[in-house]
Order: sequence, then structure tokens, then C-alpha cells
Amino acid sequence: MKKLLLFSIVTLVGLTFIGRMIYLQVVISEELKLEAENNSVKTVYDYPERGFIYDRNGELMVANQVAYDVMVIPKETGDFDLNKLAGLLKMDESRLEKKLKTARIWSTKQASVIIPQLTQEEYAPLQEQLRKFPGFYIQRRSLRKYQVDHSASVLGYIREVNQGKINEDDYYVQGDLAGKSGIELQYEKELRGEKGYKKYTRDHYGRAIESYKNGSSDLAPIAGTDLTVTLDKELQEYAEKLMINKRGGIVAIEPKTGEILSLITAPNYDPSLLMGRDRSKNINAILRDTVRLPDVNRVLQGQYAPGSPFKVINALIGLQEGVTTPQERFRCNHGYDYGGRKKMACHSHASPLAMSKGIAESCNAYFAQVYRRIIEKGETSSQGMDTWHDHVTSFGLGNYLGYDLPVGQPGRIPDGEYYTSRYKYKWYAPTTISNAIGQGEVAVTPIQLANMTAAIANRGYFYTPHIIKKMNGEPIDNPKYTTKNFTTIDAKHFEPVIEGMNEVYNSGTAKYVKIPEIEICGKTGTVENFAKVNGVRKQQTDHSVFIAFAPKDDPKIAIAVFIENGYWGSRYAAKIASLLIEKHIKGEITRTDLEDYLMSHSLEYEYAKKLGKEPYNINVAVDQGLITDEKERKLHQLVDSLNLKILK
Repeated sequence: MKKLLLFSIVTLVGLTFIGRMIYLQVVISEELKLEAENNSVKTVYDYPERGFIYDRNGELMVANQVAYDVMVIPKETGDFDLNKLAGLLKMDESRLEKKLKTARIWSTKQASVIIPQLTQEEYAPLQEQLRKFPGFYIQRRSLRKYQVDHSASVLGYIREVNQGKINEDDYYVQGDLAGKSGIELQYEKELRGEKGYKKYTRDHYGRAIESYKNGSSDLAPIAGTDLTVTLDKELQEYAEKLMINKRGGIVAIEPKTGEILSLITAPNYDPSLLMGRDRSKNINAILRDTVRLPDVNRVLQGQYAPGSPFKVINALIGLQEGVTTPQERFRCNHGYDYGGRKKMACHSHASPLAMSKGIAESCNAYFAQVYRRIIEKGETSSQGMDTWHDHVTSFGLGNYLGYDLPVGQPGRIPDGEYYTSRYKYKWYAPTTISNAIGQGEVAVTPIQLANMTAAIANRGYFYTPHIIKKMNGEPIDNPKYTTKNFTTIDAKHFEPVIEGMNEVYNSGTAKYVKIPEIEICGKTGTVENFAKVNGVRKQQTDHSVFIAFAPKDDPKIAIAVFIENGYWGSRYAAKIASLLIEKHIKGEITRTDLEDYLMSHSLEYEYAKKLGKEPYNINVAVDQGLITDEKERKLHQLVDSLNLKILK
């Protein structure tokens, strides 16, 4: 027994020594070898060229340019003249010291960016001088170069990744760039490509002197995917010009495909402002413009009452539910009386009216009576409202459409439960009568209005709006964007409504913006607008809204235009829509009178009045002593230099 115990102890000790020797000779040796290699070999990432972005006609919108980052590996810096380096980098010494401290906190062994995105001209004088500072080096990368000065909100921009992004995706390291908004964000993985790397042997100063193992360990980068978007570059540029000094949005869709031809949010900015060494300063100025909000995508995020364009939906539901016919006439006594002394006012026009004229003249009384019949057809008001809700949402309203852009709001289409929970007492159709004319509790986004218009143009179906057409020259294969989404309205009911929309241009509220040789169907809208001024809710200048499609019998474009504080539908929105339709179909403009009006009229005064303020010139404001704070003065001057006027 004692012999067995002794043998076991000896065996255990022997195995322990053998295991330790293996660990020291194999594992530790490999670790030491790897550490030695890391110390003698420098790995430099080889960044791929980001994918190009083309418009639907093959016109280049976004390309690339060479940029240079100043990098540092803190562990390799040693002692150096901070003041001399700051002078070389044209940085304040305290700012450089702060950057180095941040780099050490991040990692002493891994590289961090000190100055990103230097141009060729900024990089040239550093090329040789930086070699005198161990641990510092230049990293070449591909940076965006915009071929257009518009479409920032839809193209998006790239920006240095934060720690959250690095933790979320191990592809990124500190200093990497990634899409931050728009197409750049939504298609980041496709556009970015795959990084490669090159290895170099180091000298005793840590400087790269030659390729490691003749490049056998190097990995070539894979270029990003080129994207062809559905946008028409020329139409997009023209639309942004028409929106100068206005706020709102434009969405144009090709009804037969769901492809977005134009997507404009205003005010906007030149996308090149968000590239280069000044990008952080410019981004801060844009984000701090809390009056004009140029960073808000109004066509995807703005939820507005649709106004009179919504009347065509109520007309379609009325026909589908059999509560009216195209021939039935309704009387209008300058409005619609309901609830005793309450009256929904209407402008002067002939009475009584059938459906076509009701749409052409935008008669509130006509649609109030149709809407009331729809709701009252149900056994209860709640049931009638549910039926109405289901019809409306089949047009893509009241829900997120699912388009291939990274932001959006669902809007709001109320149902029976909405009102039952809202009102303590029993409610009836007149309680919700404002829905008849696109006011009340109804809210939509401009892109939903454009999609609704496309569904009408198609006589009852739509394709989900999307903005990517091809990847690396090949058409996208996504059933989501090639599947028809049918409304709950039978195709036969669309013709009388479309006739009414055509009559809007022939004899109705848009007759003065008619385009020669194009049969356009449209609907004007004037949306009541309330805002708080000094804490008091007051009615402000109405919004101008318009929807249209053309040509009538072979639709090539469906469009929605929403202009904040634009007075009435035909004053701004209808003019813009008509010009864009002519531009898209004819390729030229004949209604130069409409163009001249839009180019020469500004709505900045209305936006100032909405806030109870006046427009001002920054220099005059400083001279008059209205702006005395130095930081505020610099901010306003910067914003003015970016063509982002602030109202004070």
C-alpha cells in the first residue's frame, strides 16, 4: 500500500514537471514568439475604396478621394517635443495633449487617430517631418467626394465610429469611418467593403522599413459595392432649387415600380460640409440650428395633417361602401352645419355638386356628408370607424411603409378604440367630422402621401417605395419591392375620383398651374396650422399641400409636396408639383412664370412670425447690440457661412 502511494506521488510529480516543460517550451515559447513578432512587425490596415453611388441614369453622385489620418501608438512615442509636434500638426498644444491622453486611455499598444481626414495639400508637409517623432505615422484612407451639392438628407454622410459601434461590430476599430445617416447608413455593410492589411518589419525606432515576408502575410482589401439609386439627379437638383427659403418636403415616385424619383427635405445643406477637417465644426452648427432644423428629414419624419388631398380617400371609401355614387349631388351652404351651432366652413362655389366637382372645388360640405355616411353605416360609431380605418390604412397610411431608408414615422389613422378611449361619453360621426377633410386626428408623412397618390394612379395598388435600383450594376432582387400591395377599394371606383382630380387642373383649384400637353390629376390642400407663441397656442399661416400624378392614363410620376406656412395649396405646393412633373416628363420647363414666382419668393418671414420673431441679418444684429455673447456671435456667423440662416 505504501509502495503504491509512493509510486503515485512520484508519477504525479513527474507528470507535473513534464506538463510544465511542455507549457514553457510550446505555449510560452509561442506567446513569446508572437510578442516578439508583434514588436518587430507593424500591421497597417489597408482600407478599401467605398462603393460609388450613381443616380438612375448612371450619373455619378458620390465618389471617393484620398485622405490621410495622423495616427499614434502611445507605447512607441517615448519622449518628444510636444510644442514642436503641435506646431507641425497646426494644433493647439493643449488640444494635442488631450488627444494623446485619450489615445492612452483607449490603448497604449493600438493605434489611435490624432487628426483625421487630411487633404493631400495638408498631408504633404507632414510626410517627412513626422518620421522624426517615433510612434506617429500617416494612414491613408478613402474619403467621400460628393459630385453634387444637394441631397445630403438622402445620401447621408460618414463619420468616425464611436465606442458603441466598435463594441457592436468587431469589424471597426477606433478611427474607422461608417455611414451615419441616409443611404450611407442603411447600406453601410455593402458600401464599406472589407479591410485588408499590410505587414512591415520595424527598426529599433519602431519605424516600418520593409515588407514583412515579402508580403506573403498581407491581405488585399475588397472594394465596396457600387450602388445605383432610383433618384433622378437632375430632378433632385431642380427640386432643391425650388425649395430655397422654404421648409417642407417633396417626394416623387414612379407608380409602376415604387422607385423614388426625388426625395427632398428643406432646408438642406451641401453634403461636402460634413467631410474634411472642418466636419465636426459644421456638424455642430447644423445640429444646433434649432430653428430651421436642417438635420430633420421632414418627408420621412414629419407627421402632418394631410388636409384636402385626404378627401379623395374618403370619396373612394364612400364608393366602396356604397353610401354614395359619382352622380349624387350634395348641397353646400358655404359649409357644413353639425352639432347645433358648429359649422365646417367652405369657400364659395356652385351648389349642389356631384363627386367630380366636389373634388375639383374641394368642397368641405360634400366630403363631410360622405364621411358621416361611412361612419354611420356601422352598427355603432366605433364599428363604422374601424371599417373606415381599414380602408385608409390599405393605402399605406398610418403605418411604417418599410422603405429602404433608416428613419421614418408611422403617422396616425384613428380607429374606433382610439375615440372610445379618448371620450368618456358616447361619440358619433360628427365628433370626428374633421377627418372628412384631412384635419382632426389624422396625421401622415409626405412619403405616405406620395405613396397614396401612386396607389390612386395605379387604380388600386402600390409597390413599397424604395431608393436602391442596382448593386454593382445588377438589379436588386427583393420581393418586398416587386410585390403589389392592393388597397381595399375595387378598381372600378377609381375612375370617377381620377376624373375629379383631372378636373382640379381643368377648372378647379389648380387651373392656373396647368402644364401644356400633359394631362395631370391632382388635389390641392390647405392645412390649418397651430403653434405655441410665448406659451400661447395660436393659429399660424396655413401649410400648402398638393398631390398629383401624370400623365392621367399612363402615370410616370406621382408626387406629394408639403410646404410649411405656405398659405394655400395652389400658392406654393401646386406650382412646385407642376414644374417637377413637366421637368420629369418633358425634360424642360415652359411655365417659366411659375418658376420665376417660386425662385423670387421667400417664406422666411412666415417662419419667423410663427415663432413671434423677426428675420435678421447677423451683421446688423451685432452692430445693433442684439448679439453680444462672443460664442453666440461665432455660432451664428458659422451657420450663416453654411447658408443656414437663423431667425432670432
